[in-house]
Amino acid sequence: MPRQNGAAAARPLRLVLAASTFYTLALAHGDHGDKIEEGHAISSDPIDSILWIHILLQVLAFGILYPVGMVFGMAKSRWHVPVQVLATAVTILGYFLGHMHRGRQFRHNNAHARFATPLFFILAAQVAMGIYLKLHLERGINGRIRRVVRPAHGILGKLFPVLSWAQMVFGGITALGFCQGEHVGQCATHFIMGSAFIGYGIALTIVLIAGQVWVRNSGRSQEFYESALIAAGGCLTTFTGLRWGEDWRKNDWQHAALGVVCWCAGLAGIWLSRDRDGAPKRNFVPGFVLVLTGWAMSADPQALDASTEIHKIFGYTLMASGVSRIVEIAFVLRDSTSVSEDGRRVNSFQYIPVFLLYAAGFLFMGSSEEQMVLVAGSSMVPVSYILILYSLAFLVFLFANMLIYIYGHNVPEDRKEDQQVQDAEEFELDGLVSDDEEGDSARLLKEQWVATPSTLVGGTSDAGEAR
Repeated sequence: MPRQNGAAAARPLRLVLAASTFYTLALAHGDHGDKIEEGHAISSDPIDSILWIHILLQVLAFGILYPVGMVFGMAKSRWHVPVQVLATAVTILGYFLGHMHRGRQFRHNNAHARFATPLFFILAAQVAMGIYLKLHLERGINGRIRRVVRPAHGILGKLFPVLSWAQMVFGGITALGFCQGEHVGQCATHFIMGSAFIGYGIALTIVLIAGQVWVRNSGRSQEFYESALIAAGGCLTTFTGLRWGEDWRKNDWQHAALGVVCWCAGLAGIWLSRDRDGAPKRNFVPGFVLVLTGWAMSADPQALDASTEIHKIFGYTLMASGVSRIVEIAFVLRDSTSVSEDGRRVNSFQYIPVFLLYAAGFLFMGSSEEQMVLVAGSSMVPVSYILILYSLAFLVFLFANMLIYIYGHNVPEDRKEDQQVQDAEEFELDGLVSDDEEGDSARLLKEQWVATPSTLVGGTSDAGEAR
C-alpha cells in the first residue's frame, strides 16, 4: 500500500517534468531566422511535416471545434464543455508543435506570432470564466461576480471565432511571407474587405435561416440594417482608407468614388426602408450597391493578366449577387420579409445571393499583388485558381449552414415550446379582428402579446451558464 501511494504521488511530478521538458524543447528549436535573406520575411526552406501538423491542428481547433463549441454553448447543450475541452487540448498541442518545427524559418515579429499572445490570454480567460461558471458559486460576493463573468464569457465566446479567423489569415500570410514592405496597404485591404464580404454572407445566412421572425418583430426592414452598415463603411473608406494629402493613383480615385457611392446609397436605403405610413419596407439599395461595386472592381486596372482576370470574375460574382438579391426581394418575396409567416421556409433561390457573397469574399482575399505574382509564376492558370477559391467558398458556406442546424437542433425544449406558444397567440389574435376592422386598440393589444425577437438570433445571455 505505501508503494502504491508513493507511485500515485509521483505521477503529478512526472507529468510536470514531462511538460517542462516538452516546453524546453519547443523553445530550443533552431528557428532563429539565420537562414532568412536580407529583405525577405521567410527562408527558402520548405515547410516541414511538424509545421504542417501544427497548421492542421490549429485549423481543426480554431476553425471547426471552437465555433461548434460556441454554438453548443448558445444552445445550452451538454456537449459545450466536452467540445471546448477537446479544442483547447488540440490548441495546446498545436502551439508546442509550432515552436518545434524545422525547415522554413520566419521573422519573430510577424503578425501571426504577435497576435498569438493576446489570443491565448483571451483563451485562458475564457477557460477560467467557464470553470468559474460551472462551479455555480452564487452566494455572497460570488453573486455579483457572476453577473459580470456570465455576459463577459458569452461576449468573448461569440467574438472568438472572429479572432480565430484573423489568426488563421495571419498564419497563411506568415507562411508565405506576404504583406511586407510596400505591399502591406493593399494586402490589408484585400484581406479585410474579403473577410467583410464573407462575414456579410454569414450574417445573411443566419437571417435567412434563423432570423426572419426576428427581423419582422424588430419593426424595421432588413435593408435598414444593411443600408446603415453600407453608409458607415462608405464613410470609413472615404475618410480613413485613402491617402489624403498625397498624389493619388487611378485606383485611389476609384476607391474614393466607391466610398462616396456607398454612404450616399446607404442614406437613401435607410430612407426607403419605411413606407409612407412608417411601416417597414424592403428596397433595392443594398443589392444595387453590390452591382455598382462589382462593376467597378471588374474594371479595376491591374498590372498582371492573372490579376485582371480574377478581379473581373470577382466583379462579376458581386454583380450576380446584387442582381439576384434584387430579384429575390422584388419577385420571389414580393417585398415581404419571408416566404412563410413562421419564417421557417426558404426558397431555394434565396441561397444564391448569399453564397455569391462568400465566393466574392474569397476571390478578393485571393487577389492581392503577391498572390497574383505567385499564380503568374506557376503552372496554374487563373481558371484553376478561381475554381479553388470557389471550392473554399462552398466549404465555408456549408459549415455556416451546419452550425445553424446544430444550434436549431440543440435548443432546449422549453425554449422551443415558448416560441410555439408565442406563434399560436399571434395567430389567435390575428383571427379576432379582420384587417378592415382592426383599430388602434386591437393593434396595441397585438403588440403587447406578440413576442420579442426570436430566440434563434437574439438569444439571451444565459448561454454563459453552459460555458
